[in-house]
Amino acid sequence: MVIPENLKFTTDHEYVKVEGNIAIVGVTDYAQGELGDIIFIDFSKSIDDSVKMSEIVCSIEAVKTVSEAFSPVSGKIVEVNSSINDQASVVNSDPYGEGWLFKIEMSDPKELDALMDAKGYAALVGG
Repeated sequence: MVIPENLKFTTDHEYVKVEGNIAIVGVTDYAQGELGDIIFIDFSKSIDDSVKMSEIVCSIEAVKTVSEAFSPVSGKIVEVNSSINDQASVVNSDPYGEGWLFKIEMSDPKELDALMDAKGYAALVGG
């Protein structure tokens, strides 16, 4: 299980990669492993939608289950990775790279302080 040091993590198993005022969000390696083979991502939010921290942004459909992905920070959706539905398995094979889910322009970057670092997340998942 990979837990990159440069990311922030939620207790819902999402990660945040910060680039300036943009938060790139996806599910962790642990989460994709628990979900199993991912087959479809259903976005309930789209570009220019405002979201609040902990609001549902999309559903992740796997062979055996469906799970929701929540926004780890408040802000405006600036991009969704619609290409992943052409090959949803990329979320399984490359969760921290090509398998990202959405990008948010953060309205309050201080919300990142509420998220875990890699060490805290590793303790949560027993890694």
